[in-house]
Amino acid sequence: MNEVDISKNITEYRKRKKMTIKELANLTGVTPSLLSQIEKGSANPSINTLKQISSVLDVPLFNFFISDVPTESLVVRKDSRKKIMFPEDDSFAYELLTPNSKGEIELMLMKIPPQGASSKEQFSHKGEEVAYVIKGDVRLHLMNSVIELNSGDSVKIPPHSSHKWENVGNCDCEVIFAVTPPSF
Repeated sequence: MNEVDISKNITEYRKRKKMTIKELANLTGVTPSLLSQIEKGSANPSINTLKQISSVLDVPLFNFFISDVPTESLVVRKDSRKKIMFPEDDSFAYELLTPNSKGEIELMLMKIPPQGASSKEQFSHKGEEVAYVIKGDVRLHLMNSVIELNSGDSVKIPPHSSHKWENVGNCDCEVIFAVTPPSF
């Protein structure tokens, strides 16, 4: 876990507002000396002081506690996706579109070849799922129903609902789906 640098965050938000330490001090009622020490990291602000600063800077208090994440770690390049393949059918695949499964949501791309299926039997998982058909025609076996979906259609699958995807067309089918919490 990254350590949060509150002092750096306060300084950054103050500079975005084009304020000097003295101006911020006048508006918050905190001495310029204390603000300077807070921004240098040599003094720890009280919650009340943080509330005053956040109010004057018009920034939610929690923003001071957020650390930067390297933006490159948020990107998943097309040719670098993690793939889940199955030995019994290597033409069927899932591709992870999120960088990993550590967040609150997981985005996947499912590719089903013509006349292929996601599994032999219906399966369920604890996560809620929303799927969008990008390409092709697919049949979704959802609990005791069968739903025909075409390119552009979407569907929500409730948690713990048994389901199975089946490509009923003669071309590849692609479905993007989000699962929360991640289950793959």
